[in-house]
Amino acid sequence: MSDKIILGIESSCDETGVGIVRLSDTGEITLLADQVASSVDQHARFGGVVPEVASRAHLEAMVPTMERALDESGLSLSNVDAIAVTCGPGLAGALLVGVSAAKAYAAALDVPLYGVNHLAGHVAADTLQHGALPSECLALLVSGGHTQLLKVEDLAGKITEIGSTIDDAAGEAYDKVARIIGLPYPGGPPIDKAAKQGNPNAIKFPRGLTGPRDPKFDFSFSGLKTAVARWVEGQESDGKPISVDDVCASFQESVADVLTAKAVRAATELGIGTLVISGGVAANSRLSGLARERCAQAGIELRVPRPRLCTDNGAMIAALGAHLVAAGVRPSSLELPTDPGMPVDTVYV
Repeated sequence: MSDKIILGIESSCDETGVGIVRLSDTGEITLLADQVASSVDQHARFGGVVPEVASRAHLEAMVPTMERALDESGLSLSNVDAIAVTCGPGLAGALLVGVSAAKAYAAALDVPLYGVNHLAGHVAADTLQHGALPSECLALLVSGGHTQLLKVEDLAGKITEIGSTIDDAAGEAYDKVARIIGLPYPGGPPIDKAAKQGNPNAIKFPRGLTGPRDPKFDFSFSGLKTAVARWVEGQESDGKPISVDDVCASFQESVADVLTAKAVRAATELGIGTLVISGGVAANSRLSGLARERCAQAGIELRVPRPRLCTDNGAMIAALGAHLVAAGVRPSSLELPTDPGMPVDTVYV
């Protein structure tokens, strides 16, 4: 197999991403371009993503983002050998923009099209920094919309969910807590920054689903968010001062504690020696720091992509597409549908 150029398109939420990778004849994947246009500022005043606004932003950003990616790679569309695109899960209108664009490019260039799973793409992102995954690893996917533990046997098609959130995703809890204490949206970065100045032991916030009868590998953050709101209300009604830094540090400690404890426990019980943490919340300093400590104690290799690769981007979709091409997976039809509720065990369509 000669070298192939794979182009990836991501539009599942509020980032328009276009990535380009080279798949060598030895199976090595090299990142050539990674361009993202975010509409997060347009959603900030609403305190969350507005689907219609996101879809419109994708329409406006798709071609300019594509042009920047091609410029970065030094290639032209005529060099592209295959196109991968997120077809789920995500916002229905946002997905439709990306899939429609991918179909048009694939038809015009007469190249194969691969409809892929956004969540599997987050796992594939790590291979762009740390190389091929071991034949079996555990992935902790933590983002604004998803919190899942995944057993990954083969990126080209064998991913099994072993745990998930039963209510709020971790990133969603960050956004809600930020709103409670008057920090901007999205809540992850400002809470992480404030937490560095606070005391993580100042407030004893709950650890969801950690009782002896609770599911071992599932998560819950809705109760934690409510506990923060009740604590803040109590302080205000008593006329006591509120240390935003301490609230942030204590809240973040609870989230990181539960995520890392359950991930390390799962890896240990399943006999898996490598843990990958991916998704936007993987860029959180306390989560990655505590994960390093606990993985080192348990003898588990920890892999965390650099922050740019953790958030939604087209590079991760191109990387997943390259794995499918290398595995000889049959391309998708040009009638490829979108699937906003696409399960993680469906890696491609």
